[in-house]
Amino acid sequence: MAKITVSRCPIEGLYIIEPTVFRDERGYFMETYNKREMEEEGLNMDFVQDNQSMSTRGILRGLHFQKEHPQGKLVRAIRGSVFDVAVDLRRDSETYGQWYGLELSAENKKQFYISEGFAHGYLVLSEEAEFCYKVTDFYHPGDEGGILWNDPDIGIQWPSLSGMEPVLLERDRNWKPLRETQLPF
Repeated sequence: MAKITVSRCPIEGLYIIEPTVFRDERGYFMETYNKREMEEEGLNMDFVQDNQSMSTRGILRGLHFQKEHPQGKLVRAIRGSVFDVAVDLRRDSETYGQWYGLELSAENKKQFYISEGFAHGYLVLSEEAEFCYKVTDFYHPGDEGGILWNDPDIGIQWPSLSGMEPVLLERDRNWKPLRETQLPF
């Protein structure tokens, strides 16, 4: 019996990963990553670094990508919930400029694998959220790029925060739209 279910998204290179959760009177147990099962699904990632962040409601991180050292990312919320988004930046892709998003939460335990060549970001929906991600390349200072979180040409449908505007770093507010962004892909 498989412990991890992998579902392909409408955009090639994006996958929803759902672990089997084993519950009993003590709580629960789940495998969040299993190299053999991922390889059986055609996902041959080599993770080199784990990252974790904590943010409060309304924080929007992104949309980020790495220019010279692109990273595949396996992301999940371990506390709270986020709306997680990936945008296809691969110029030769049929889905270039398209986005896919889903809610990741401590409750649904879904994970999202985002292959190299995508911009990534998320909006915190709960009062607080802790977010973990495994990456396929190391962080390289100065290698980060980004695109505007609300680029009208992409048209991401971010969830409403009941009148609250997303909170972004100045850098994230000032990224350019995709059509004005130089991409290495």
